[in-house]
Amino acid sequence: MSYLSSLPDDAVLMDVFKLHPRTSRPLLDYHEVVMRGPAPFTVAERELIAAYVSGVNSCGYCHGVHAVTAEVCGIAEGAAPAAVADLDTAPVPERMRPVLRYAGKLTRTPAAITRADAEEVLAAGWDEEALHFAVMVCALFNFMNRMVEGHGITAGPEYFAKSGQRLKDTGYAGLNRLLDA
Repeated sequence: MSYLSSLPDDAVLMDVFKLHPRTSRPLLDYHEVVMRGPAPFTVAERELIAAYVSGVNSCGYCHGVHAVTAEVCGIAEGAAPAAVADLDTAPVPERMRPVLRYAGKLTRTPAAITRADAEEVLAAGWDEEALHFAVMVCALFNFMNRMVEGHGITAGPEYFAKSGQRLKDTGYAGLNRLLDA
């Protein structure tokens, strides 16, 4: 249930964006750069990181939306929730495990991140740009999780499926275009 009386009880994040376009447009532009622009990670891998971080944060809305988005972009069905439950046995690409482990630690205990944590990502074959993108996706979704939870935004599987497909089809730039609708 939304905590803003100007929004309906069943408000979704797009409703917050439409209510506050001045802060939403640059945020969605940034999403487009981080989540859809050129990067060492595929779109599906970035969506998996987003879903994983959101699951670690227990943000059901973001975890649901981005787990579906990761799946429709090519990640194995159920991989994101399985990774949150047990990263070592989840059906995620082996090379992504250290990335997700890094993002999880950065989410849970950011001050505890060490060079050794970064070295684990690099040892898996990722370069420094990949580490940078992992940090940026992680940071963005820690922000988004707090935005969603702070506004009281919730939804269920039907909305997650619709939103995940929309993100695959239009990216985050498409959400910005919806602000004009």
